[in-house]
Amino acid sequence: MPFNIPILLTWLRIVLIPLMIGVYYVPDAWINEVGRDLAATLIFVLASVTDWLDGYLARRWNETSAFGAFLDPVADKLVVATALIMLVQLGRLDAILAAIIIGREITISALREWMAQIGAHKSIAVSMIGKIKTTAQMLAITLLLYHAPISVFDMQSMGTWLIYIAAVLTLWSMGYYMRMAWPHLAEQDKKR
Repeated sequence: MPFNIPILLTWLRIVLIPLMIGVYYVPDAWINEVGRDLAATLIFVLASVTDWLDGYLARRWNETSAFGAFLDPVADKLVVATALIMLVQLGRLDAILAAIIIGREITISALREWMAQIGAHKSIAVSMIGKIKTTAQMLAITLLLYHAPISVFDMQSMGTWLIYIAAVLTLWSMGYYMRMAWPHLAEQDKKR
């Protein structure tokens, strides 16, 4: 297993997951609800920044590796899935939206794994719609975690609208990736 700063940042993202959950289990005497939400939000934002930074540094310093390529999306999916499950438990997100987003992530991860096995992984490279979906999703989760209004801005309402947009983009991007993979799926069926 290679060890470099980009992989260290990816591991940091995984380590941040129990901290993000843990702030909601700190005794009420130590921290109030707004403080919990702020701490969870800051941890999620830090994890999101490390997601961008580890990829940037790996490419810039030419420190890409097969292990890093495996671990990075796993860390991303774990952080997002954990945050979504927390939001459902907190009553800030409908379970159906969390299921759509998490289900898509599992489906596309499995599809990418399968496509890599048949040597066609470039057929489902990350698309612009996938990047827009990820941006909307990360912003929505950030707003829903923070939850409290800021001045005239209702974070919960803004986050809810954005998570619906992210869910639509999630389904759209899944359809896009499935359409790109379909010829390869059909070809593999013919070989059997």
